[in-house]
Amino acid sequence: MYHTNNLDKEFDLIAIGRACIDLNANEYNRPMEETMTFTKYVGGSPANVAIGSAKLGLKVGFIGKLADDQHGRFIERYMREAGVDTSNMVIDQEGHKTGLAFTEIKSPEECSILMYRDNVADLHLAPSEVDEEYIKKSKILLVSGTALAKSPSREAVLKAVGLAKRNDVKVVFELDYRPYTWNSIEETSVYYSLVAEQSDILIGTRDEYDVMENTEKGSNEETVGNLFKHSAELVVIKHGVEGSFAYAKSGKVFKAKSYKTKVLKTFGAGDSYASAFLYALVSGKGIESALKFGSASASIVVSKHSSSEAMPVAEEIEGLIARTRVRNLST
Repeated sequence: MYHTNNLDKEFDLIAIGRACIDLNANEYNRPMEETMTFTKYVGGSPANVAIGSAKLGLKVGFIGKLADDQHGRFIERYMREAGVDTSNMVIDQEGHKTGLAFTEIKSPEECSILMYRDNVADLHLAPSEVDEEYIKKSKILLVSGTALAKSPSREAVLKAVGLAKRNDVKVVFELDYRPYTWNSIEETSVYYSLVAEQSDILIGTRDEYDVMENTEKGSNEETVGNLFKHSAELVVIKHGVEGSFAYAKSGKVFKAKSYKTKVLKTFGAGDSYASAFLYALVSGKGIESALKFGSASASIVVSKHSSSEAMPVAEEIEGLIARTRVRNLST
């Protein structure tokens, strides 16, 4: 049902949204005020998912807007060299800058991100810069929630979703909620719901679905019941260390446990989860295996310093799943 075997499609997945710079603290276990050095990586949820998917062997494209500066050129080159098609990454001509994210690693459980998102190039992607012919070439369009936070990026994403629907391209919505980009939860709820109702597959944490529904504590059953009234075929809800659930429209429910690891930092888990989950689905491994791949990939990335650079290859993920299976059999 989810194994899209269209040999005539040039891309397995095209992502749309932000590509920016992560500056990850080199000094661990200290507040940012005392952190003196950072290492630069490509960041931004859809960019990370695109890079992770390409490293796993999928054919990946990207729609986004880059600043006409050194950071923008760094992002384009890194993504291209990672195997992502960058032909539809537009160069901004109006002086907007690259988004920056400084990370703080106080402890494995206490990490924070200081974002510079004012007037950034990625949120100035215009609807006219979204090409129907490009979207037609893909099996999947991956939409990230942050791209809906401001105009004209918001309208560009809504246009892309409409084009995907018109051309039988599956829409995957990775909720990727970042509160500092939005004016209010009410605003987030409106636009998240609008895209969620047009999406075939949704991936997010329980907290992110609560934001979408503008509720304090929603239930998985209510969430999937509402989404299945619309386009959704598969809804993935992550519960942190408790594992993740996938609800299929057929009524089947799948669950995967989280994988134990030596956690260095908390960010990057969602992006690595999505890339490995989609890789497994596109590769025809089935929903249960896709959940395991997502969980295992997330645990690998949180044990490493970067997000994009740490995205694992398939052998790493399969190795962790196999080792965990062996440990479980011996206990």
